[in-house]
Amino acid sequence: MGLLNSRWPQRILQLPWRIIFLVAGIGTFAVVVLYSAAGGSMQPWALNHAVRLSLFMGLAIVLAQVPLGFWLKIAYPLYAVVLVALIGVEVVGGIAGGSQRWLDLGFIRLQPSEFMKIAIVIALARFYHFLPRGYPSKLAGIWPPLAMIGVPAALVMLQPDLGTALMIVAGGMTMMFLGGLPLKWFVIPGVAGIASLPLLYNMLHDYQQRRVLIFLDPSADPLGAGYHITQSKIAIGSGGIFGKGFMEGSQSHLQYLPEQHTDFVFATMAEEWGLMGGALLLIAYGLVLNWGIRTGISARTQFARMLAVGLSMTIFFYVLINSMMVMGLAPVVGIPFPLVSYGGSAALTVMIALGILMGVYRQRELEHI
Repeated sequence: MGLLNSRWPQRILQLPWRIIFLVAGIGTFAVVVLYSAAGGSMQPWALNHAVRLSLFMGLAIVLAQVPLGFWLKIAYPLYAVVLVALIGVEVVGGIAGGSQRWLDLGFIRLQPSEFMKIAIVIALARFYHFLPRGYPSKLAGIWPPLAMIGVPAALVMLQPDLGTALMIVAGGMTMMFLGGLPLKWFVIPGVAGIASLPLLYNMLHDYQQRRVLIFLDPSADPLGAGYHITQSKIAIGSGGIFGKGFMEGSQSHLQYLPEQHTDFVFATMAEEWGLMGGALLLIAYGLVLNWGIRTGISARTQFARMLAVGLSMTIFFYVLINSMMVMGLAPVVGIPFPLVSYGGSAALTVMIALGILMGVYRQRELEHI
């Protein structure tokens, strides 16, 4: 026990403190944005968000101390537990906004689909870690990952949650590419997927079809289904280069912008802080992404490399999809902006990913797990 305790100061010093402070800065900025969105009050969002992020950051630092071998051992059991939780959502899950996405445990409400974004990365990193060289392009290296991706994605689509299902598929496909699957295996299904878009469109729920149509032409229903994206564009555009100023956002303060503290918090921020504020936030995440990918490249083992790059890309997909969504470059699919949007499950998912990433950074020189 004494030996373990004596190592803790060294382990703490090995952490990427520049990234920790950068993430803390993003979180602090998020609290400021939520404070303004509530009309200059820490309630009901800013204070809760600050407490959550503080606790989740502590959890991330603890997870950074976990040996990589632990994640290798629990990869499949973790995937199985989250998959069972997804099935549980279909049976006893809570319903809100017409969707069945949560497990209500009384003291906390969990969204298992969020945790599948991490579980799929860890499970596929283990799969390819033990896959013999030359097998990624053979059937034995293709069908198991496709099944591991397809089953949870299908369960999430049943909730229905198109955005999260797309993120699970995107994360899984990224891992298959990192595992060595040739690019041609992605091009052919991609072409087939484009050709099947009419069929896929008919499989969507009515509200999802409306979102796609409104994405193509928001002006077709500016006061109905196109209201969210229309108001979001107005908020972002009215912010200009330097923004209207702190607490001066009319779209959010006058309740024109729906979900100004969750899915459209980026628009709330851009109205008050302008293009410069949005650019700085995206640059901050660019630095996190760059660090995560460089951590993966410098890792000595296949598992650590795939784990680091896969988790980095998962965080990137959050940023990419949400920012495109609020600017009208993608359909509204309910993906939050990481650590800035108010909410627990998504923030916890991102912090867990960062914690594991910091663990890879700390142990990247290991040649064996």
